[in-house]
Amino acid sequence: MNIYADNAATTKMSEAALNAMLPYFRENYGNPSSLHSIGQRANEALWAAREDVAKCINAEPKEITFTSGGSEADNQAIVTAARLGAKKGKKHIISTAFEHHAVLHTLNKLQKEGYEITLLDVHENGIIFPEQVKDAIREDTCLVTVMFANNEIGTIQPIKEIGAICREKKVIFHTDAVQAAGHIAIDVKDMNIDMLSISAHKFHGPKGVGALYCRKGILLYSIIEGGAQERGKRAGTENIPAIAGMAAAFKDAVAHMDENAEKIKKIRDILIDGLSEIPHGILNGDREKRLPGNVNFCFEGIEGESILLLLDDKGISASSGSACTSGSLDPSHVLLAIGRPHEIAHGSLRLSIDENLNEEEAKYIIETVKDTVRLLRGMSPVWRDLMSGKQQFITK
Repeated sequence: MNIYADNAATTKMSEAALNAMLPYFRENYGNPSSLHSIGQRANEALWAAREDVAKCINAEPKEITFTSGGSEADNQAIVTAARLGAKKGKKHIISTAFEHHAVLHTLNKLQKEGYEITLLDVHENGIIFPEQVKDAIREDTCLVTVMFANNEIGTIQPIKEIGAICREKKVIFHTDAVQAAGHIAIDVKDMNIDMLSISAHKFHGPKGVGALYCRKGILLYSIIEGGAQERGKRAGTENIPAIAGMAAAFKDAVAHMDENAEKIKKIRDILIDGLSEIPHGILNGDREKRLPGNVNFCFEGIEGESILLLLDDKGISASSGSACTSGSLDPSHVLLAIGRPHEIAHGSLRLSIDENLNEEEAKYIIETVKDTVRLLRGMSPVWRDLMSGKQQFITK
């Protein structure tokens, strides 16, 4: 049995996306900046895709800039707000301790340039409270950036409420919606969002393409210099096949969002219930306010990497956290941010499922994880010390 349960890292491309891409490899392969008919057909596809992506989040087409993915979109949004703020003497930025590294590393760079960064503490359930944002905003705050849903533990933040506070305080609000887009409803107008980042390969689109929504009236800064593509906001010839695939995948995901979410949540809850039976294991993140397909556990007394290797041997593809930091030996900064001790954070398992996982496969995952945890604990000197009382259990 082969089961893919790492959809937070990337997803299988949908037929809708693939079919939308194919014509732009062979027939309509022109450069959208060219004036001849082949180029103009590509340009028409570019604008059709822009309209489709905009509709999926209730934006205007001209508010959408295509990028190489979520990381570039995050970088451009944050740099834009920082530069606009600096012009007004405002160099204070608010974010959270468990953002994706595309956000955190950009903030670190800005800090070296003289910006002051406030990282809000995350509650144990993986939720940021709107009051935290309100209390942190100052006269010199130029940006609040809070992710829509966490990429590791799947917790969904009160984006609309945070956005309302920022709108009242006249502070730009950006949200990294890479994990949320295509899986939960997004309305940038209703949710008071000024800038928003998405990435196609998280909702069954191609890799290497994403988009940045930037509300009309905010001057978007280019971070890639060159030509005048994307209305001068992002240099480089647009990847029309990928952009067409992204738009098709997003439309398809949004059209089937409710039915897919209902199905995925049912399987997700079966997984959570089954894995909760493992002694001295703990669910990371709020049980209810989480993405439909996210399951994240820590198991005391073992290493997450060992779980992954043994699960892979049994045909299950999973993760211990973000794919962007999979080569790191350090425990997840997300788990540390919600208060998990190093010893616990090292033993994490993330299962991120889509609508294709069925109940039989979920039960296979549960039994395989149980057997794997039992096997690893049987070989662990740490587990022996815990069982003998030489060390105290951290989990119940």
